[in-house]
Amino acid sequence: MIKFEKNDLAMKSDPKQIEYNKLILDDCNPRLPKSLHNKQENEIIDYLLLEASTLELMQAIGENDFFIGEQLLVVEIENDKYKVIEGNRRLASIKLLHNYKLASVKKTLVKQVYDEAKFRPTLIPCLLFPTEDSIRKYLGFRHITGIKAWGLSEKARYLSDLSHSFSSSKSIDEISRELAKVIGSKREYVKRLLVGFNIYKYIEDEGFFSIRDLDDTTFFVGYISDSLSRSGICAFLGVNLSLENPLVNLNKENVKKLTHWFFEKNDQNKTRLKGKSEDLNTLNSILSNEKSYNAFDVEGWELSKAYELTKEYSDIVENAIKKALENLELADSLAHKAKFFYFSIVDDLEDIRKIALKIKRFKEEYEDEN
Repeated sequence: MIKFEKNDLAMKSDPKQIEYNKLILDDCNPRLPKSLHNKQENEIIDYLLLEASTLELMQAIGENDFFIGEQLLVVEIENDKYKVIEGNRRLASIKLLHNYKLASVKKTLVKQVYDEAKFRPTLIPCLLFPTEDSIRKYLGFRHITGIKAWGLSEKARYLSDLSHSFSSSKSIDEISRELAKVIGSKREYVKRLLVGFNIYKYIEDEGFFSIRDLDDTTFFVGYISDSLSRSGICAFLGVNLSLENPLVNLNKENVKKLTHWFFEKNDQNKTRLKGKSEDLNTLNSILSNEKSYNAFDVEGWELSKAYELTKEYSDIVENAIKKALENLELADSLAHKAKFFYFSIVDDLEDIRKIALKIKRFKEEYEDEN
């Protein structure tokens, strides 16, 4: 069990030069998906090559040598071996610079970088810590609050791992408060990441709702955690972050819907919703409006189109007319350069005139009545 002592972050470590072949990858690293935990070294290296820009790092080390300022953080294990808790990409790169055959993906590129390498470092600068826990608490400070921030997914996985050290009787709120003190962050932020990861665990337990090609290597936990900063999405999911246990009223059916919107791809290989802030803000507004939510969820409207229904009709009319005018002005500016005009252009222009006159009449009738 992890004990959070006051001076943990100041715990001293010893610098050491260690032969690369005595260094072992951390097969339970929180940045690795669960399906890769406890796997063989070559499987982890393949994942890092595909997902973590390891090839570029291998090339940089091969060209410039290992930068002493990027020491690996390690703990000693049995048989004069050392587990690398921080720096697995760097270690994978070094191992590949000594043996390119470790890779079963990107083999041609790996071999090319191997052949062109000027340096193949053998003695690697490391900081030796007494325990894994002492490193992991330091990493929380460095990568969640500090200068080398992880993405939301990595942060959530890391905090979830640390949370397991607490008694099962403690609430998410209590655990978040303690973790926030350790890593120097805000309780609300830590709580949101933990809650998001717990929702992910439910989704994982449900087999990712049988969504094609979705598993723990393709799921972005950060999508869920970031969504929870929007009140409308929280209400939709039945999450109340003000409670000690925010998931007590989790709406599992809506969790399933959100997961499908994020990850289920159509025939054009596109999802209905992206995890970027713009889409999340738009969805947040849609979920707070019954008419737009019904259009998006039941009728299958695109996100932007359903969002229009959250506005007043007068705003929608204004925006539509301005867009139409903008497009007509563009057509007008290019018409004299056109070499030919499409067959039904006259009919279309007549329809535009009729629609414009019709809208004008609606406006005049409204003014007469008011």
